[in-house]
Amino acid sequence: MKWIEMTVFTTEQGLDAVAARFDMLGIQQVMIEQGRESIEAFLKETAKYWDYADTDELVAGEEPCVKAYLADAGENMELVHLAEASFDALRKTDVGIDLGSLRFVVRLADDEDWANNWKAYYKPLKIGSRLLVRPSWEALADAEGRTVLSLDPGMAFGTGSHHTTRMCLEYLEKIVKNGDALLDLGCGSGILSIAGVLLGAKAALAVDIDPIAEKIAYENAELNGVGRDRYEVRIGDVLTDAALRTGLAARQYEVITANIVASVIIALLPVVPPLLKTGGAFITSGIIRERLDEVKDAIASSGLTVVETNRNEEWCAILARKE
Repeated sequence: MKWIEMTVFTTEQGLDAVAARFDMLGIQQVMIEQGRESIEAFLKETAKYWDYADTDELVAGEEPCVKAYLADAGENMELVHLAEASFDALRKTDVGIDLGSLRFVVRLADDEDWANNWKAYYKPLKIGSRLLVRPSWEALADAEGRTVLSLDPGMAFGTGSHHTTRMCLEYLEKIVKNGDALLDLGCGSGILSIAGVLLGAKAALAVDIDPIAEKIAYENAELNGVGRDRYEVRIGDVLTDAALRTGLAARQYEVITANIVASVIIALLPVVPPLLKTGGAFITSGIIRERLDEVKDAIASSGLTVVETNRNEEWCAILARKE
């Protein structure tokens, strides 16, 4: 498959602004190249699909850039022209920081051109006492008795918040019991829902608003020997899609996960309790420290009880229960 690759050259200080500009335009498949500090910050501050990187192997370049990707389809060329015009306008705007040249370059790229570029930075990662998350292309000599979760980000690669996903996985390790049903709201690559099945859940239902997530999550499930008899992905917005909510409510779940951002978690909270069995666990992360109390208040208002809070640098995770 061919992809339209848009590259915008900027400065270390301008990387976040350029990435945010693409996001504002509805272009969310992005990656950072060149600039160690910027890549490290971007991995911590944005969250979508992939969740760990060896930043020690990243090498700074002379001119940092942000690359964004769209499927090579005729209707997307209008969006490319819109993006080019947007960055041209930004180039003429004083935003208070040095954004560099904002040079805009477009080319066609194959899947491998951008997916494989990142493979060197992703290594096996031990999680808690039982899990080992392994990029599918990495050889693994000894799992040390851990449950191995293999992942391939594929074309769903965005970037990932290492701390938030790790904290969710650590909670899953402690909470998931044999026979549980798990619901993952905002599944991305499927890392949490697939891990839940590998840890003992009898079935997992994964939901995301991005259609690409369906393909990638199913592929990752298959990679781990998790069949569609135990694993299902649905695409849609739980907040606005009544039919999707009705489908989810066909049963209740022992575990619900949501590794998103504070504002979306708060918006989702009225939906969560009816889907959760009494005694069930709600695991959520993607919460910056400044919004922790706000999310905890929203959890309490929804009728759930906060049992535990975990923090890693500026990120927080919460374990709540339905009493």
